[in-house]
Amino acid sequence: MNYKEKLAACTLVCMLLVSIGVAQEANFPSITVRNIENKQIESSEMLNKDGYTVISFWATWCKPCIRELNNINDLYEEWTEEVNVEVVAVSIDDARSSAKVGVFVNSKDWPFDVYLDVNSDLKRALNINNIPHSIVVDKNGQIVREHSGYLPGDEYELYDELVEMQKKDAQN
Repeated sequence: MNYKEKLAACTLVCMLLVSIGVAQEANFPSITVRNIENKQIESSEMLNKDGYTVISFWATWCKPCIRELNNINDLYEEWTEEVNVEVVAVSIDDARSSAKVGVFVNSKDWPFDVYLDVNSDLKRALNINNIPHSIVVDKNGQIVREHSGYLPGDEYELYDELVEMQKKDAQN
């Protein structure tokens, strides 16, 4: 084997190893979280088994997070009519402030499920550093989209991407 062939073989092996690592990281982890009634569940139970799940990581003290969730709330009924999607909000408020989450959510009247990641175990497992941070998980438990931060209008971009993903699913 000459130098170029060895280099090509090494490159191929490296690419294969990287793709295997990326594929493993794309799975949604199963971590214990709590709902706002303080009942423990596995995070995999949050997922829409028939469509897409948008998981928004937020905190009561994060104003951009609240704006994002309020704007999604305004469009949520339309989203669920057009796309097979469920939105889940995961609070990363710590143990001290997590007691406020239930009252806060009830005042907002958000229609989506809210969970508590008090120790940030799920956040860490997903390697999320900043909030707001949203991910989209498909019916197979694969993470198909991630977005960090929030600017007004991001919810429309997310919706457009969900519509496109559903169209591709229908074609397959």
